[in-house]
Amino acid sequence: MPHPEINEIFGYLGAWPVWLRIVVLLSGAILLALVVHAVLFAIAGRLVRRRHGDPGHASLRHIRHPLRWLLPLLAVSSVWPTLPLVSNVLSNGEHILGVATIGALAWSVIALLLVFEEIFNNRFSISVQDNLRARRVRTQIQILRRITAFTIALLAIAIALMTIPAVRQVGTGLFASAGLAGLVAGMAARPTLSNLIAGIQIALTEPIRIEDVVIVENEWGWIEEIHTTYVVVRIWDLRRLVVPISYFIEKPFQNWTRRSADLLGAVHFFVDYSVPVDALRARLQQVLQATPLWDGKVWNLQVTEATERVLKLRALMSAGDSGKAWDLRCHVREQMVAWLQQNYPHALPRVRAELEQGARPGLEPGAEPPTSVPAPAARPEKPARPLPDRSQKGEAQLEGELKPVADESGKDSKDSGGLKR
Repeated sequence: MPHPEINEIFGYLGAWPVWLRIVVLLSGAILLALVVHAVLFAIAGRLVRRRHGDPGHASLRHIRHPLRWLLPLLAVSSVWPTLPLVSNVLSNGEHILGVATIGALAWSVIALLLVFEEIFNNRFSISVQDNLRARRVRTQIQILRRITAFTIALLAIAIALMTIPAVRQVGTGLFASAGLAGLVAGMAARPTLSNLIAGIQIALTEPIRIEDVVIVENEWGWIEEIHTTYVVVRIWDLRRLVVPISYFIEKPFQNWTRRSADLLGAVHFFVDYSVPVDALRARLQQVLQATPLWDGKVWNLQVTEATERVLKLRALMSAGDSGKAWDLRCHVREQMVAWLQQNYPHALPRVRAELEQGARPGLEPGAEPPTSVPAPAARPEKPARPLPDRSQKGEAQLEGELKPVADESGKDSKDSGGLKR
């Protein structure tokens, strides 16, 4: 229904062309909405900064853009019915403006949830040493905000679709035949619904929280993000492990910071039986007292195993969190090994063997050593052919004896010459 103020404005603009009046009215409505948007955020920014500081003022950025669309849409929707347009154009335009307004309104509500979440995150910082309560509050707020945002988006889509007559008829038919169609829809939505229910269970029972140290699928890391359908685990080497949120309800996993962040670390040493355990224990205490990684609560050194070759020692120490516990274990391991190498090198693991006098290794007592095997006889060389004695035989006879030799050598030379050709 046209507003009286709009009709009065049309009275002043009656002499203008129709298209010009439409442009002026729409432009004026959008401009007025943007001015109201700027004034509102200027006032809200001062109030929030005064109460919550700069972080609270920065959180208003989430809702700035949704309202920049919502206010002009509301202004145009109020002016649209009074425009001198054809009825079909007016009805179609009203439908489009209604759907756009529903989307902008849902976007604004979701953005407002982000504002409240960021304000709470600034109040509950997880950068302090004892951040258990802060991580609990952050986890609950984040999960509930995501579930609420998902529900709002789903409702906005459903309402927008129900404004279309054809979709409304389909929806009415589905509700009328709610038997098989409802069963099919429930089976199709089962994974989404199970993840939503798992998210609500995690928000209430808190098996995991933001920045919890966990071991999932043999991977050590921190809970980085908790979404409505999955959880992101930041592994120690900066990889990301994406796990369905129902995993933390249905399968076992390790949570190292369930109650507190402090941990016990253990370092194992394998040393010789000659090591002085008391001196090693005193050196461990000196190393722990000299490093800020140790929280001063627990330390101990015990012989946990004695094998046939070495002693196994376990050094136990405490640290404020998992990162410090890892660094402390590495530091203690390096310092103790260096101290053993410098002061007790004979205490490092060794292999011993005892030999009886007069016995050869590898023989049982009383056994006779094997007799030596004689070396194989050398192969007899073929005696050289004696040269004829010129002093005892005549020259003619000597030439006769040497002739076969010359013939053979000549034959060889001929054959070799044939090969060369």
